[in-house]
Amino acid sequence: MPCLTGSARPRASVMRAARESYRPVVSSPHVKSAAVAAALSALDEGRTPDRSVYRGAVRALLTALAERAPGRSVEVRVPPYGAVQCVPGPRHTRGTPPNVVETDPETWLRIATGRLDWGEAVTEGRVRVSGIRADLSAYLPL
Repeated sequence: MPCLTGSARPRASVMRAARESYRPVVSSPHVKSAAVAAALSALDEGRTPDRSVYRGAVRALLTALAERAPGRSVEVRVPPYGAVQCVPGPRHTRGTPPNVVETDPETWLRIATGRLDWGEAVTEGRVRVSGIRADLSAYLPL
């Protein structure tokens, strides 16, 4: 039987959404920079950072790259934590993009913060690149 107009109560989530944002507080720049610092500190000590710290640091630096090089012609992947599209130029719409940069989280943190040179990382095979626009040396370190 259909509900009569005005007799349905609003859902709690709708009421909550009117009062506060659904986004967690961890999106502030301070928390992001703290995650990067904590992850680098752990790596310097020879430890693997906690998964949540690693994720926050990788995503913060990927976001910074996307802001520094806005566009959609290159996809930068740091599995399993994130990927962004950046660099001005023609964008791809379906399938595997023609310009891809992929690396592991530790290498990404070191490259993005200037602790490892882009060219050195590519030469050593720590970063896999494909496509003519996949050179990020003009945008790194962040």
